[in-house]
Amino acid sequence: MSEKIYNMVDLETIEKLADIVSAKDLGEITIADGEKTITVKGKKCPPPMPPMGAPVMPAVPAAAPAAPAETPAAPKAPAGKAIKAPLVGTFYAAPSPDQPPFVQVGDTVKKGDVVLIIESMKLMNEVTSDVEGVVQEILVKNGDAVEYDQPLMILA
Repeated sequence: MSEKIYNMVDLETIEKLADIVSAKDLGEITIADGEKTITVKGKKCPPPMPPMGAPVMPAVPAAAPAAPAETPAAPKAPAGKAIKAPLVGTFYAAPSPDQPPFVQVGDTVKKGDVVLIIESMKLMNEVTSDVEGVVQEILVKNGDAVEYDQPLMILA
């Protein structure tokens, strides 16, 4: 008969649990039988992973590029007046999927015209133009995630 610890669980069971924790590299394992509970802890658990959208900072600083010629040239900003995202969210070009977009390339925009919608926290926010001009380029696609102050449209 195996030796029981505190009249609860035999030593052989604890050893088997410890082997499982070690073999599977678990942080801990808990078993319960009625009012009896035993927890066997292994190595400390690693810290939780950051959310998928969060930027991951490297543990070691990255080395500087060997030569400036190896770095890709920064994309040129389109000439014209930019309409930028006033908040973080999802870009929508039209008030609903079955309606035409607020503006298209070639349309004339006046100050105060609604040019797009940004959905943020389940709220639809109409974005108005603070400049006048003709839509030269729309830089994002319908349904794209946009960041604060990101250029969305260029007006000439």
